[in-house]
Amino acid sequence: MYCLDQIPWVVGYSGRKDSRATLQLLLQLFWNAIAELRPEKLTKKIYVITTDTLVENPILAAWVRNSLQQVKSESQAQGLPFKPHLLQPDFKETFWVGLIGKGYPAPKGKFRWCTERLRINPSNRFIRDVIRNNGETIVVLLTRKAESAKRANRMKKLEAQRVRYHLSPNMSLLNSLVYSPIKD
Repeated sequence: MYCLDQIPWVVGYSGRKDSRATLQLLLQLFWNAIAELRPEKLTKKIYVITTDTLVENPILAAWVRNSLQQVKSESQAQGLPFKPHLLQPDFKETFWVGLIGKGYPAPKGKFRWCTERLRINPSNRFIRDVIRNNGETIVVLLTRKAESAKRANRMKKLEAQRVRYHLSPNMSLLNSLVYSPIKD
């Protein structure tokens, strides 16, 4: 799939345990596949992004920063196109501004105001920048249908709208396709 076009990839992960394990496996698979390509085939970037919500467990935050640094140094050493980025929410969207400054209640099941502000918005800003610079992008999401019935239904609907093999439209970002390699 990497060699089919010049569209850059954005691989996003949350840093939580399932995502970390999946990212390690997926990056290793991608890494091995990309590393086998001839240098002239390494023509597009693979951005690896995660968001520091600024309220993470310090051990988890350090692990994420370290893993991105390892991706960066090994990618440079091997001449591979992986480009890691640690994102952060805008100041006005941080957890403490919402909780203390705006008086939002602590997030819970039905009122999870923080996920969109702390994780999704910074990722979407980055992806929009990639689209602005390249015209389009393929977002690699580590989502699985087995996570929930709601997610499975949403993913099935998107599969029905596929525009290319394994690529579904991104309903929230124009000129962006979604590739979910571990969906099943």
